[in-house]
Amino acid sequence: MDPTFPGLGTAINVATVVIGALAGMAVGHRFPDRTRSVVTDCLGLTTLLMAGLSAVSVTDDVLSDATGSGAPVLIVLGSLLIGSILGSLLRIGDRLETLAGTIEGWFARRSPALADTDDPAHGTSAREKFIEGWLSASLLFCVGPLTILGSLSDGLGRGIDQLLLKSVLDGFAALAFASTFGIGVLLSAGSVAVVQGALTVVGVLLGSVLPEPHILALTATGGLMLAGIGLRLLRIKDVPVADMLPALVVAPLLTQLVIALR
Repeated sequence: MDPTFPGLGTAINVATVVIGALAGMAVGHRFPDRTRSVVTDCLGLTTLLMAGLSAVSVTDDVLSDATGSGAPVLIVLGSLLIGSILGSLLRIGDRLETLAGTIEGWFARRSPALADTDDPAHGTSAREKFIEGWLSASLLFCVGPLTILGSLSDGLGRGIDQLLLKSVLDGFAALAFASTFGIGVLLSAGSVAVVQGALTVVGVLLGSVLPEPHILALTATGGLMLAGIGLRLLRIKDVPVADMLPALVVAPLLTQLVIALR
């Protein structure tokens, strides 16, 4: 696939959410937990492979020529350390995790007024079920490091591999969600299109102003963050990747500082 067309990764992601949701509404409830676990392990291993391919940007001659032979690794290390410290102090991970609960709680408190109750025994309505499915799926698909990393990579012209991986993850997640919540999960594809489309545009704009060494440093830093996602998927280590997100901003800034000091 030609990575020169920004937005292709998001288009594929939207399609997999739609397909997964439709499959979930039809047969999703028939998949056993063991099958879902094996699929997640395969995706975790693939994520580690992609992380290595991205992190290898730290050895690119363009970056070393601009910053010095020993500087690229230190730039990536410094970016992760500074970004992680900032992220942990700002509690980005905690804030993202509580965001879903806050919004869902907001709707839950108001759900009795949204529609007439279709199931008197459980106090739930079709509209309430729709909102919960759309909201839960949208937050799952749009609030996460891979969403940001993949969309920026797409916009920067670095390829859509990360969004392809996310597409597979989201497809299986949509299948599982839609087997319970129905059509609301299907419409969460619109949320993916809007959020990732906007982030891809940001990547395009950054690509037009950031020099190649800065983009390479950002890519290598993002690669190590992908490794953290892979470890989480494999249930090896619960790496707080969300707290590391500021490192994506620090990496090009630190690169510029090193170049200026040479």
